[in-house]
Amino acid sequence: MCRPEYFAVTYAINPWMDPATGADRAVAIRQWDALHAAYLELGHQVSLIDPIDGLPDMVFAANGALVVDGRVYGARFAHAERGDEGPAYLKWLCANGFTDTLEPAHVNEGEGDFLTLDEVILAGTGFRTDTAAHLEAQEFLGRPVVTLQLVDPRFYHIDTALFPLGGDNVCYYPGAFSAGSQAVLRHLFPDAVIAGAADADVLGLNAVCDGANVVINAEATGLIDELSTRGYHPIPLDLSELRKAGGGPKCCTLELRR
Repeated sequence: MCRPEYFAVTYAINPWMDPATGADRAVAIRQWDALHAAYLELGHQVSLIDPIDGLPDMVFAANGALVVDGRVYGARFAHAERGDEGPAYLKWLCANGFTDTLEPAHVNEGEGDFLTLDEVILAGTGFRTDTAAHLEAQEFLGRPVVTLQLVDPRFYHIDTALFPLGGDNVCYYPGAFSAGSQAVLRHLFPDAVIAGAADADVLGLNAVCDGANVVINAEATGLIDELSTRGYHPIPLDLSELRKAGGGPKCCTLELRR
């Protein structure tokens, strides 16, 4: 994770961002601190990377890389405003024991567009990550990668429209995906939790599940109720200030799989 010491909304690279409205950094920090505390209370180990002045979106650590089996597939950002984040995260990972790395040849935004399950990696494309990066990641990581087409610009990364429920099931919002990708998801995950538009509209799908607990945006009330019915333990948090830049719990969280 990366504390949002320099968080701001000074440019617009997704539909959630409005520089005219901006964001309150102090509020964003308080909300991020609550997310950090929630992970610690659940017993998770949290490592921190130092924020860098001039990189206001560095708080969205999920985009910094994809780490699977101790191997690091680095990020190559689509927008120049975030370009320096990829090398910064790769440098930190190398310094912290993740030395088997690949600097990507193709545009990809880390776990924003790669979500790892037990048997496959689900990979998004359509707005940020090139499909060529899906093949590059598959060859480097030795895990099958399933390409899914995103069609709604509000859900520009796959992690805004889908999250894993443990290692063999998912929760997703169908409207974010093409018809063919919806069919793929139905085939792969017949027991998936399906989210509605109201919960997707507050980035309720940008959630983190450890198999039992789901850290989720508090406004996604319908999805929270459905997850409870399914036997999961939702942990609602207010990350509304960070959502002004298009982020939620998952965006703030890069999972380090050794």
